[in-house]
Parts: sequence; structure tokens; C-alpha cells
Amino acid sequence: MKLQVLMFFQDDPKKCTAAKMVKFGLAQSIKKIGNKGMVLDPFSEKTLLPKDKKSINSIVGIDCSWNLADKAFSKKFDGIKRKLPPLLAGNPVNYSKLNKLTTVEALSASLFILGFKDQGLELLDKFKWGHTFYDLNQNLLDDYSKIDTEEQIESILTDYGLS
Repeated sequence: MKLQVLMFFQDDPKKCTAAKMVKFGLAQSIKKIGNKGMVLDPFSEKTLLPKDKKSINSIVGIDCSWNLADKAFSKKFDGIKRKLPPLLAGNPVNYSKLNKLTTVEALSASLFILGFKDQGLELLDKFKWGHTFYDLNQNLLDDYSKIDTEEQIESILTDYGLS
């Protein structure tokens, strides 16, 4: 699956996961989102489901500071907007906080959910803490990759004591 990042350059460049993915050729930096691109938007009304794989040709991560996310996501982006189901951050800054993911964590999670597990693990391999994200969320990601409707997410969260 093609990975793309739209970068706002709002965080410490040394800690920017999107820049590192671009540097290693794992994602492409873009200025404009195509209409078949799926934008990971934490404020979207719709949640990413495995069936979304059929209608997209790329996954787009918006790389911005969580402190400025409201402003960044208030912009009108083309593409198909989806939020991720609840996941725990594995990165050192927001460790174990629900939904405070880095760009690499968000892109990796979307790959797992859409059935591209090997590509998701490859992204995480570039980060010392990448395995931590996977360890924290492995069961959730596996369950999310098998659902058909957003309603099923609530029962998964209940099973894990996260609702």
C-alpha cells in the first residue's frame, strides 16, 4: 500500500516520525491529497474498517503537533477521511495514552487493519520504541482487522476493559 504524509513541520525535526519514514523511502511527502487517498483524521465521523481497502489507493498521514491538531484538521482535505479505532500510544512522549499516536503509529495501525501486517511491522522496525506500539496493541489490531461494522468496535473495547 502506498503511504503518504502531508507535513506541517510543527514538532521537533529530530523526533518527527513522518520525516524519518520519508528519509528511509517508506512514505512519500506530498503537498496535495488525491481523491482516492485515505486521510487519517482523528476528528472524522467514520472509523477505518478492513473493507475500506477496496476504495483507496494510498493512506495519508497528516503530520502535525497534537497541540495544534484542531487547527491542522480544520483545513479542508480532499480524499476519504477515516479515524482509527482506539489504540494505545507506544511512543515515549505519549506512552500508553489512548489515541495520542505518532504519524508512524497511525500509518502502521491502518496498515494492520487493512491487512498489510508485514508493511506495518516494517514501519515500526525503524523506531526503537516501535515494537512497544505493536506489543501494546497487537490483540486490538488483530480484532480490528476482522470487523465489518463500526458497532463491533464497542464490544472489542469492552472485552479489553477500554470502554
